[in-house]
Amino acid sequence: RAWAQAPDFFIEEAHAAVTEGSLLLERETKERTPTSGAGTLRDGIAAIPVSIGDRAVTGGVGTAISYAAAVELGAKPHWMPIEPLEDWVRRKLAKRGDEVQEVARMVWFKIAHRGTRGRFMFRDAAIAAEAQIVTILERAAERALERLEAEAR
Repeated sequence: RAWAQAPDFFIEEAHAAVTEGSLLLERETKERTPTSGAGTLRDGIAAIPVSIGDRAVTGGVGTAISYAAAVELGAKPHWMPIEPLEDWVRRKLAKRGDEVQEVARMVWFKIAHRGTRGRFMFRDAAIAAEAQIVTILERAAERALERLEAEAR
């Protein structure tokens, strides 16, 4: 009877562990995400709900924000709308008046000629959290084994 319940014990413990690991990864990613002061990208990062299928438990972290990949990986030179840069200059650099357009145009030309460098917040968060996530998963397996032993008694 205990062996028949073993897969359920492991799935239940894995579900809790993957949820915990995903939330840890979310926090680590958000801490590494640059912000313009508005926090749009940082606020848009979230743990992906845990799914269970074919006895596999999966989770993770992601975002639906369209420019997240460009922030993560960097971008090749390109012309972008200048209005978001003007907003950024106001918020991040605290510029006012004519200075806003002047600074925004300098940034605009730099992006058009050099692109942007990647910030690698998802990659670096995964590297930083890897050992903790492995420990969380190992503890989940231990708890499942303890439950199995208790059921066998």
